[in-house]
Amino acid sequence: MSEFIVSARKYRPRAFDEVVGQGHVSETLRNALKTNQIAHAFLFTGPRGVGKTTMARILGQVLNCENPSENIEACNECSSCKSFNESASFNIIELDAASNNSVEHIRALIDQVRFPPQQGKYKVFIIDEVHMLSSQAFNAFLKTLEEPPPYAIFILATTEKHKILPTILSRCQIFDFKQIQVQDIVRHLEKITKSEGIEADTDALNMIAQKADGALRDALSIFDRIAIASNGHITYDIVIENLNILDYDYYFQIVESALTEDVANNLLIFNKIVRQGFEPGIFLNGLSAHLRNLLVSKNPKTVGLLNVGDKLTKRYAEQAASAPLSFVLTALNIINVADTNYKMARNKRLHVELALIKLTYIQQAVTLAQMPSEKKKSSSPVVKESSTPSVPTGENKSTPQVTSDVVVEPQATYEKPTIQAEVAKPAPAPKEPAKPSAAVGLSLSAFEAKAEEDMAAEKAKKPLLTEEVLAAAWQEYIDQVGSASVRQVLIQSAARLEQKTIIVRHSGDYAEQTIKQERGLMEHLRKRMQYSRLTLEYEYDESLAPKKNEKLQKKILTRKEKYDILYAENPHIETFIKMFSLHLED
Repeated sequence: MSEFIVSARKYRPRAFDEVVGQGHVSETLRNALKTNQIAHAFLFTGPRGVGKTTMARILGQVLNCENPSENIEACNECSSCKSFNESASFNIIELDAASNNSVEHIRALIDQVRFPPQQGKYKVFIIDEVHMLSSQAFNAFLKTLEEPPPYAIFILATTEKHKILPTILSRCQIFDFKQIQVQDIVRHLEKITKSEGIEADTDALNMIAQKADGALRDALSIFDRIAIASNGHITYDIVIENLNILDYDYYFQIVESALTEDVANNLLIFNKIVRQGFEPGIFLNGLSAHLRNLLVSKNPKTVGLLNVGDKLTKRYAEQAASAPLSFVLTALNIINVADTNYKMARNKRLHVELALIKLTYIQQAVTLAQMPSEKKKSSSPVVKESSTPSVPTGENKSTPQVTSDVVVEPQATYEKPTIQAEVAKPAPAPKEPAKPSAAVGLSLSAFEAKAEEDMAAEKAKKPLLTEEVLAAAWQEYIDQVGSASVRQVLIQSAARLEQKTIIVRHSGDYAEQTIKQERGLMEHLRKRMQYSRLTLEYEYDESLAPKKNEKLQKKILTRKEKYDILYAENPHIETFIKMFSLHLED
């Protein structure tokens, strides 16, 4: 059995031109070597797996190569190159700062700097994960880093530049490594498949590259695993099965069902996804990425932002052509809001299903927003109540009985519509025809359309905002109040009408609080005066308050007069007197 070497080691770049996706760094270093303008300290920073340590090793090899090529690449034939390729070079010293981060380790490194190279021109020190050094180790390293011997070259590599002391950064030439693009990773994987004799679909390699998230080392690790699982033939289905990725086809079906208002199909697709073991949050994230791809596919200038294969790019273009821009933008907002609120949702599955239902009815919301106000009542659909509830589908749109009114309200803005089904109610026809709105696309939201309907209906009610109606409504409420104390307060108070506000004059704080606690009063006045936006304001009237200096004239009552007053309030007192054989004394 031959020894297996992982692709990340077997195909590790050995020349500047072989480093994937970092041409800006390779070209700069090559020019520095050509002109012999070599800094004594370099800092390579960037995400993991993008070639920082590889670039440092290539630079160290070229610095000590005895016969570099015209393109400034190592010859791999001289004694220095051979010793480097055999990992036996004493001129290139690598230090892992993650495990050698103390002052003692740096002092040992400084001691090695004092000795010149035995072979070659330079002694290269590569310190990986340099941000892991302690503050004391950084301080011990400062002086040597600033004024090293002419033969010493320091190459520092890190993924977290912000953790390095500014005094260290100021002493280095800093090179920022980029995340490797998907297409660059795909091309590199295609070279490896040809070299290894492996058959691979372009879509499969593209999916591996996307899963790697810009790190070539991660892509190579995934590639090795998939190559073993596929037995030498890598297909798209094998990749999504082994990487536990949702197939793109699900998202295409979701959007197609939403465009045809097929709620049932969308719910069934989501149920199938959940049964396969995928979290609803992963589905939301993937659907938002799909909608984003549809958005960039609608403009030829932005198609280049798609990180997918040619076959998938064509499919995105076809679906983007059939999906209106207003649909895509509203769907993006609905899914984004659902994704934001996902963690707070108690029933996460229902939370996602509601988002899918909203997605399905976007077309109706857009149509409603574009209609003139006077036509919305007759043209907007509503699902009537019936004994057998039905769900509209793309194949049979006649299942729901459509009549007069659908309420499509967003909770905050038009991008977040809430579809409600109500029993159709005949609304009073407005006396004056409503003006049609000049909405284009979703410039007029469904919420604004509903607000216009409410305003038109409000005008048609002809509110009875007169002093006479107010006085009658006030007296009607007094007559139906059960509490004698509340009734007395209302009788002593006075109300007047100022435009759409009722000003209640009262005798003090007690009277004001008593009236405020009568919640049925406002409802009664609004209903009686036929105006739902009626408001109450309170005003203290000193004339209604008892005079401070006024002495109350007390009348002395006889026992018979007291009895008559009690009997008038409660006639049952006579029964009480007879039961206990009581009698009145003169």
